[in-house]
Amino acid sequence: MKILIVGGGMGGTILGNNLARRLAPEMRAGKVQLKMLSASDKHMYQPGLLYLALGRMTPDELYRDQVSLLEPGIDFEVDPVVSFELDHNQVKTKSGKTHGYDILVIATGSRPVPEMIPGLAENAETFYTEETALKMFKRLQAFQGGRVVIAVGVPHKCPMAPLEITFMLHDYFKDRGIRDKVELHYTYPVGRVHSLENVAKWAAPEFDRLGITYETLFNMKEVDGANKVVKTEEGSEAKYDLLITIPAHKGMEVIESNKLGAGGFIPTDKTKLTMEGRTNVYVIGDTTNIPISKAGSTVHYQVETLGENLAAIVKLGSPVREHDGKVFCFIECGKDRATYATFNYTVPPDPKPPTRAVHWFKMAYNKLYWTSARGLL
Repeated sequence: MKILIVGGGMGGTILGNNLARRLAPEMRAGKVQLKMLSASDKHMYQPGLLYLALGRMTPDELYRDQVSLLEPGIDFEVDPVVSFELDHNQVKTKSGKTHGYDILVIATGSRPVPEMIPGLAENAETFYTEETALKMFKRLQAFQGGRVVIAVGVPHKCPMAPLEITFMLHDYFKDRGIRDKVELHYTYPVGRVHSLENVAKWAAPEFDRLGITYETLFNMKEVDGANKVVKTEEGSEAKYDLLITIPAHKGMEVIESNKLGAGGFIPTDKTKLTMEGRTNVYVIGDTTNIPISKAGSTVHYQVETLGENLAAIVKLGSPVREHDGKVFCFIECGKDRATYATFNYTVPPDPKPPTRAVHWFKMAYNKLYWTSARGLL
């Protein structure tokens, strides 16, 4: 049996390692072949970009060689897929090779698209790539005071990112001794400060306590860089001296170009994790259209289900469990306090008051990520 994983991010990496351990006897006997195709030989710890933008991590801390994270027996190639030929159980890659499969797992991730809003990419700071995070770090260093507006597009990677950057900016400016010269103004597209109701109920009083103003039903339409104004679909405007954005995301271009899903997100069965209309194609992580958080923990829990199911298909002939949609998200609430939200398809989150202990747990996880990527945590 040939199992092909397309994508070497967190989802693909954890799944590959999970399967390599579960199916080690079958792989040694030549009954199972496990291949991974990736666009890069490097693996990035994406949550670290938030800390890079605030000068709390350096670029070299974000990367490892992908090969160093993979179990022996995984056939890894840096050769991005350009064509999915699902009716023929094969894909074609940039180099011109064709790879057949019996089971395909698509874990290509997502990408920020600030260019969807006129003027946003040119006038706002963001932290979703190394380049833009470093640019934001330098801009923050030079900033001496004024109105900082946080503007959010949807959908986006990491559901807590808008809250985290806002709380962390509060402490950043406080440490620099200029918090009294800075007005922090948070905006959000729906009618509360976060899409998850219980998270919103927790966060709004925190904003009030810290003197952070906020505005809801704020959907960006365009950014007027000359006059430093964000205009919304609702007809309101927000003036800024510094604009920080969590831009809307799309799935990867290869998903759109192959017409596998609108916006690059593949229609996915939320409990089976199969691509709709396909029994041997699975989708995980940011690539799915499942309306839950696009976050590392989301795919981690998906992999626990899928790894067990794919191994069971090989060993027993059928899957053995359904996915419950579990998510666990840390919420940094400044430089030294944090809380978390855990939830699934049926149980909503219930964030607790922030503590130093949870913050240090998050800091520890930043270091343990590489163990997690190996599927050992």
